[in-house]
Amino acid sequence: MKPDNSGFYTGLALAISSSVFIGTSFIVKKKGLLKVASSSGMRAGQGGYAYLREWLWWLGLITMAVGEIANFTAYAFAPAILVTPLGALSVLVSAVLASRFLNEKQNLHGKIGCILSIIGSTVLVIHAPQEEEVKDMDELKIKLGSFGFVAYGVIVIVITFGLIFFYGRRYGKTNILVYISICSLIGSLSVMGCKGLGLVIRETAHGHNLLTDPIAWLLLFAVLACVTTQMNYLNKALDIFNTSLVTPIYYVMFTTLTIIASAILFREWEVMGSKDTIGAICGFLTIIFGVFLLHAFKDVHFSLKDVLKISTQANGTTIMRKPGPTINEESQAFLMQPLGEKDQEDEEEAVYTNNANHL
Repeated sequence: MKPDNSGFYTGLALAISSSVFIGTSFIVKKKGLLKVASSSGMRAGQGGYAYLREWLWWLGLITMAVGEIANFTAYAFAPAILVTPLGALSVLVSAVLASRFLNEKQNLHGKIGCILSIIGSTVLVIHAPQEEEVKDMDELKIKLGSFGFVAYGVIVIVITFGLIFFYGRRYGKTNILVYISICSLIGSLSVMGCKGLGLVIRETAHGHNLLTDPIAWLLLFAVLACVTTQMNYLNKALDIFNTSLVTPIYYVMFTTLTIIASAILFREWEVMGSKDTIGAICGFLTIIFGVFLLHAFKDVHFSLKDVLKISTQANGTTIMRKPGPTINEESQAFLMQPLGEKDQEDEEEAVYTNNANHL
């Protein structure tokens, strides 16, 4: 008898729609903030709250809420190894819409990054496991109490406390990995809690009331604590470091740790053949590379016309170069520059629009 994969496709549809809503919300909220700034209202980055009277900003907030609800629900139907990496599609949607509605033109690196993200997501969907990891609360309790997951949880908590109370105070403002590591470690536990809560909601909707089960409230408390901590340190990272560096590093670390936690708790690899495992890894790595290209070089002005111009010049006897920094020099100058006023404004916008999630 052919297995019923309707739950998998429901989760897939929810994950994709979540990315569309969240990616769109970034642009709608940004349009609202720009509208407020153009009407002489005090900017949010200057401590103003004029955006609270702008309907476009509220529309963006509602759109983001719909996306987050869809993302949360997706974990109840599809594996975390599928849902979490697909969060990168929100970055792609945001980049495409920003080019159309905010006149933020994409360079060649960004366009290649978008294409790679789509290819990687497609490969990941093809090779992701389609079977349900947990069918009822009793099975979830057994998995939560397994030695592997308990050990992972203890290790995460110990490392997180060390980063917060020791390394965070000493190196948090100089080392980008400190705050991002805290977000990613805690975030991997929050996703596992979301999957548990998704199961509670799904079972309750089917007539098995699990709201009186203590484990349901324990999961809710764990998710709230983890998400609060995660967002706190993500905002700190965004406030100190450049978004172009924070976003790809956070996505890679958060998604990698979430996949590891999911593999330990739900053991998805047991139902995946070697081909699917390799395919899923390749898809994930392709997404990572796409996100990196999309963010790390977004301020480097390099188009297909520049490539054709260089090729044409290389075929001639003399290569004429325009005065100014080379591509590599410009990239290095951008990555090494201190956080200035323009970046501070960009970081403020990112605080409102970020989710990693992922991640």
